Amino acid sequence: MVNGNRERVQALVGALDEPVIVLDSERRLVAASPSGAAALGDGTPGRRVAEETLFVDPAPLVLFLAALPELSAYQELRAGFTAAVSHELRTPLARLLVLLESATLPGARVEDLVEQARQEIQQARELIDDVLFLGELETGREVVSLGRTVALPILEEVARAYVDRADHAGVEIVVTGGADVELPLRPRMIRVVAENLVQNAIRYAGPDSTCRVSVDDEGTVAVLAVADDGTGVRESELPRLFERFYRADQARTSRGTGLGLAIVKHVVTSAGGTVEAFSPPGKGLEIVCRFPA
Repeated sequence: MVNGNRERVQALVGALDEPVIVLDSERRLVAASPSGAAALGDGTPGRRVAEETLFVDPAPLVLFLAALPELSAYQELRAGFTAAVSHELRTPLARLLVLLESATLPGARVEDLVEQARQEIQQARELIDDVLFLGELETGREVVSLGRTVALPILEEVARAYVDRADHAGVEIVVTGGADVELPLRPRMIRVVAENLVQNAIRYAGPDSTCRVSVDDEGTVAVLAVADDGTGVRESELPRLFERFYRADQARTSRGTGLGLAIVKHVVTSAGGTVEAFSPPGKGLEIVCRFPA
């Protein structure tokens, strides 16, 4: 982080009343509010902060920052993201307008049209929720990693929550893994990752397929994987799956927001992990998240 950006962060955080601390990617202290520094006991910038020192009462809000982008690059990224969101919102709103106009025509099946309109409103709401959540992740207001969490019970809970939707799509969900495998994520973040990956499989795997959710300890890494044996995606599309709003050819008519895998990637990488997608010919899609054990 360049000095000018560091000074701006220090000035901003230093004016806060709440206990807030900012760490860089190597867990060195960038800035702390007065009450955050008091909670740590030492607010000297540049010192490395051990994880166990964060478990104090009251617990400070911990933000993790990498190097801040140059202002012009940030403005360009923000403008592009705003344009993409606007484009994605126009589609359900345009369909909603057509449905409402159709409901006024003689002989219209109003109940059916109202139900379709409800689905379009739900689609727009899900998109807005995902955009806001991704924004919170990127600004650091939603803390991703604070301690470690046993993953298997949460994965089983997610599977139970989506069993009806999976049955409707003709997809079976199977959860396996080690009962004591921990991931460096808060419980809510494990749920966010699992839900988005399971939803992705339900939407795109196709009927008569199986979605396998697993968590295992492979020595130096803990691995969370979600694999299906459905239609898969083209090899040329794999590198783009985690881009915002990108949809593979077979997914373009779906009701997904196009942000689920982008959210997964941001959560995983913020916790120091990596995420990859694999789609061997005829063997569906597998998404593998690896975390430091």
